[in-house]
Amino acid sequence: MTSTLDTYGRLIDKNTVRFERLLPGPIERVWGYLTDKELRGRWFAAGPMEPRVGGKMDIVFDNNNLGPHPEQPPKRFEKYGGPFDSKHVVTVWEPPHRLGFTWDDDLDPAGCVVEFELSEEAGKVRLVLTHRRLSGIDGAINVSGGWHTHLQMLAEQLEGDPKTPFWSAFDGVEEEYRKRYTGK
Repeated sequence: MTSTLDTYGRLIDKNTVRFERLLPGPIERVWGYLTDKELRGRWFAAGPMEPRVGGKMDIVFDNNNLGPHPEQPPKRFEKYGGPFDSKHVVTVWEPPHRLGFTWDDDLDPAGCVVEFELSEEAGKVRLVLTHRRLSGIDGAINVSGGWHTHLQMLAEQLEGDPKTPFWSAFDGVEEEYRKRYTGK
C-alpha cells in the first residue's frame, strides 16, 4: 500500500499549493505516467507533449472516463463533462526528476505554472507537485481539489488498482480545501 503522507495539499502562500506523495516506483515508471500521453490520460489528462523546455503541451481532460468506469459529473461541474483541451508550454524538462508546464491556457511561462519533482526514497518515489502563481485563495481551492483527486487516481494506477471514478473521488474535496485554507 502506498503511503500518501498527509493526502491533503498545503497552502504555501495565497498563490502557491504543494502536494507530496510516496508512490510505487521505479522513478522511470512514475516519469512515464507524467509524460506519456496515454499513461497520463489514465489519471489526469491525455495529449501530446514535446519533450523539451519550450515544447508545446496539449492537455486533453476527460474526467468522466477516469477510473474503472465512466461517471457523469455533479450538476455544478457539467461544463467539465466530456473531453476538453487546453494549450500549454513545457517550462522544465529534466528526466526523470523534474517536469514543469504553464497552466490555464497560459502559454506565457511567467504566468501560472505547475512543477513535478520526483526523487527516489526507500524503494519508492517521492512526488512533489507545486502549483505556483495562482490567482489567490479561490484559485488555490479550485486547483487543490483537482490535483488532490488526480493524484489519488495516479496512486491507484501505479498500485495497479484503479478503483475510484474521478467524480466520486472529487465529491466534497473542494469543500474540505475551503475549510483548510480559509477556516470556513
